[in-house]
Amino acid sequence: MTEPTPAVRDRVLSLPSGELPAYVYDLTALRTHAAAVREALPERVELYYAAKANPEPEILAALGPYVDGYEVSSGGELAHVAGAVPGRPLAFGGPGKTPDEVTAALETGVERFHVESAYELRMLAELARTYAPGRRVAVLLRVNLPVADGSLAGSSLAMGGRPTPFGMDPAQAVEAVRALTDGTYPNLELRGIHAHLASGLEAAEQVAVAESIVTWATGLGVPLAEVNVGGGMHVDYADPERRFDWAAYGKGLARLSEEHPELTLRIEPGRALTAYCGWYATEVLDVKRSHGEEFGVVRGGTHHLRTPATKGHDQPAAVLPVDTWPHPWPRPAAEGERVTLAGQLCTPKDVLARHVPASGLRAGDRVAFSLAGAYAWNISHHDFLMHPRPGFHFLSAAG
Repeated sequence: MTEPTPAVRDRVLSLPSGELPAYVYDLTALRTHAAAVREALPERVELYYAAKANPEPEILAALGPYVDGYEVSSGGELAHVAGAVPGRPLAFGGPGKTPDEVTAALETGVERFHVESAYELRMLAELARTYAPGRRVAVLLRVNLPVADGSLAGSSLAMGGRPTPFGMDPAQAVEAVRALTDGTYPNLELRGIHAHLASGLEAAEQVAVAESIVTWATGLGVPLAEVNVGGGMHVDYADPERRFDWAAYGKGLARLSEEHPELTLRIEPGRALTAYCGWYATEVLDVKRSHGEEFGVVRGGTHHLRTPATKGHDQPAAVLPVDTWPHPWPRPAAEGERVTLAGQLCTPKDVLARHVPASGLRAGDRVAFSLAGAYAWNISHHDFLMHPRPGFHFLSAAG
C-alpha cells in the first residue's frame, strides 16, 4: 500500500530528524500477509522463503510459522539464516558455488542442493564423501528450460528460456540425470528438478510456467519426488494496492498436484512475501525548482533504496506533513502539485520517485516509501558518499 499502516505512521512521525532515514517494518502486517499466502496454497505445496529478498533476522523469524524452509544462495546467507532461524530446513541454490561454500553447507546439514552445472555436481559428490560420509545428499537439478515464444513477455526479469548463467542446458541436465541414476554418484540422490525462469509474472503465467516445468520433469522417465517451480510473483510498484492473485495460483497448483500425486511441488517467493511490510522513511531537506520542475531533496537516497534506480520505476510514496520548523531561516515549500523526490547523492540517477502528488510539500515533512520490504537495503550501494546508514525498526516483533 502507498499509505503506511497506523503503527508505521506513528513511528515515522515520532523519530527525531537525526534518526532518519530509517527502515520501518510492520511485522504484524507481514504475518497477516504470509498467513493468507499459506492459506491460499494447497497443503502439499511447500513454501520456502528466498532469503535474498530480505534476510533481516526479525523478518526470517516472523515468517517462520508460515514457511516450510528457507532458500539461501551463498555461504554468507547460509551462515546468517542458519543462525537466525536454527534448525529450519534450508535449500542451497545459486550459480558459482565455491568448494568452501559447499563444504559449509554439507557440514551445516543443508537438506537440498540446487545443482547448477555438471561441474558443480562432480564437486558436490567429491566433497560429500569427506564432509557427509554415510549420507546420501539430496540434489535438485536446476534446469534452464526452453519456453514458448512470448510466454515470459510479461516478466520483469527473465532468468531462463534463453542463454543465461542460471541452471543447466536441458541436454546437460539429461546427462546429469543419467549420472545420478546409473550409480556414478552413489552418495548423491536425485530428489527432483528446479527451475526459476522469470520474475514479475502474474498468477496465470506462473501456473503455465509451473505446468511446463512439471511436464518436462516427468518426461524424464525417472522417479522424482519433488519439483521446485521457483518464485518471481509479480509485485506492482505502479499500483501498490494490487496484489498477486494467490488464490488463483493456489488453485492452479492444486490442479497440478492432483495430476501428479507422486510429486511434492515447491515454490520460493521472496519479494512477494516481504515487500509490503517495509517502508523507507525519511525527511525532506530542501525543495527547489529547476527548469520548470520542482524537486524535493530527501535524506538518504538510492544508496539505501536501490530498487527504483535499478528497475527504473518510481517508488510509491506517502507524504506525512510536519507542522513544526525548528530553524530560524525560511522553510522552502513546493508551489506546484507534483514534486520529484531525489536523494543526496552526486548523481542524476539518485531519484526515488518522479512527479509525486505532493502539493505544498515543505522541508521538514516526512516521506514514507512503501514496498520497501524486499530488495532494498540489502542490494544497495551503502558506502557511496559515506552518508550515515539508516536505522531499523521492527514493529510488533513479539506478536
